[in-house]
Amino acid sequence: MHTPTVRFRVDFGRDEAVGPGKIALLERIAESGSLSQAARDLEMSYRRAWQLLESLNVSFRERVATTSKGGVGGGGAVLTPFGRELIRTYRAFERDIQSRAEKRFKVIARRARRDVPRGRTVPTVRLSERGSRI
Repeated sequence: MHTPTVRFRVDFGRDEAVGPGKIALLERIAESGSLSQAARDLEMSYRRAWQLLESLNVSFRERVATTSKGGVGGGGAVLTPFGRELIRTYRAFERDIQSRAEKRFKVIARRARRDVPRGRTVPTVRLSERGSRI
């Protein structure tokens, strides 16, 4: 039987959002202490990682991470307490919503195909904060 998986993004405003990619980046920064290493681990360009981190830092009143330039001693990136709180809050909500999805979609999941033919796309439906379709 398939277990339904929920991937979500939390929008705080028109251009301010947090989703699985940004959270994964923050987690990798926390593990490695380096934005460039986090980018390599996630197989994304340093430029893209920097853009994602910068978008988080300007989306909130508090920075999620601080960075220092490389050089002889090397640079680095460190999460702020707010950045760590953001990860914890996102992951806790993710566990909650995943648990709810498994319960709500249990019967439906039994009907899911195990082998979606290659090249066939699965439609995506966006939901608003209240759960209605947009």
